[in-house]
Amino acid sequence: MTFVLACVRTPRGKGSPKGALHAVTPVRLVGGLLAALDPRLAGALPDDVILGCATQTGDQGANLARSATLLAGWNVAIPGVTINRFCASGLDAINLGDARVRAGDASLIVAGGVESVSRVPTFSDHGPLYADPDVMAAAGTIHMGVAADLVATLETIDRDACDRYATATRDKARRAHAEQRRRSIVPVRADDRVVLDHDENVGYAPSTDELAALPPLFGELGQDAIALARHPQLATIRHIHTRGTSPSLADAAALVLLGDRAAADRTGLAPRARIVATATCAGDPVTMLTAGQFALERALAKAGLRAADLAVVEFAEAFAALCVRLMRDLDLDHDRLNPNGGTIALGHAYGATGAVLVVDALDELERRGARYAAIAVSGAAGLGSAAIIERC
Repeated sequence: MTFVLACVRTPRGKGSPKGALHAVTPVRLVGGLLAALDPRLAGALPDDVILGCATQTGDQGANLARSATLLAGWNVAIPGVTINRFCASGLDAINLGDARVRAGDASLIVAGGVESVSRVPTFSDHGPLYADPDVMAAAGTIHMGVAADLVATLETIDRDACDRYATATRDKARRAHAEQRRRSIVPVRADDRVVLDHDENVGYAPSTDELAALPPLFGELGQDAIALARHPQLATIRHIHTRGTSPSLADAAALVLLGDRAAADRTGLAPRARIVATATCAGDPVTMLTAGQFALERALAKAGLRAADLAVVEFAEAFAALCVRLMRDLDLDHDRLNPNGGTIALGHAYGATGAVLVVDALDELERRGARYAAIAVSGAAGLGSAAIIERC
């Protein structure tokens, strides 16, 4: 059995050169969280540090997990590994840590994710999936926004439903911020001053009329033919996603301390939750963003649970249509789905997002005194991961 013994995350900064965290390198974002975890270890040495990161180049290259532990002054005997499952990387790092603890291969693991979109822009690793025309043609690679519009077209989800969802998630984010619900946030410091202590994107709040006036973002990318070739039953793709119904970009990091009962005893930490089930799956790389829902459904089946058993569902808001689809298919309401606002409102930090959602899900479970939460993320190329936790 794997327990969540502690969890910390940074605030999410705006993912642009004007964002509050742009001047803080990814390795230092992680280093600040390692420093926050260090006193809680009570001298125990983690068996490994597993870190998710989606764009591993430049400031995010050279195995950030190992780099961060060395920079933080942790024992040199603690290894580190950095993994990439695109946007699901941070959640997958936690799932891999759970598997190792559950198998008896490790007793205590630090797992999570990091991404500085402002310093390491999307696609800057020039990977073949998005940079090699031959690979792109063979895989049917399209932009994530075009995939979201394709799913909306296939599922007959209209723009009004997406605009209403985006308004609701921003309302929830502002309410959670006003009530200071996120208790596991560790302020980011630099030069002995606090750089950021809250999710920076929370201030963007377009009115209903402003949302309705925003132009679609993805119709001019010239990729519709690729998508329609895979779905010849469609005559056209309805482009409905705008800046207001797409995830904003963010810089962030999050870490979770995982351990077995012996690790809890060594550290003196009372388990906050246990990991009940995890799942990773893959689907059509063209529709792409449906895999997070598939993974969630698979994790529920493995756990012997129903969606109705979940008090909290943290689902990465990879465009509003996917959230509308999830709510419809799993009969979820706004009170349970992203109850404190999601990535449309607060920002998507790619490799960090899944770990951020685990932290937020546990905080919300404890706030409600509830039992089960689920976390799910869809990633590029049709990948998705999920986990279900139970509050101790």
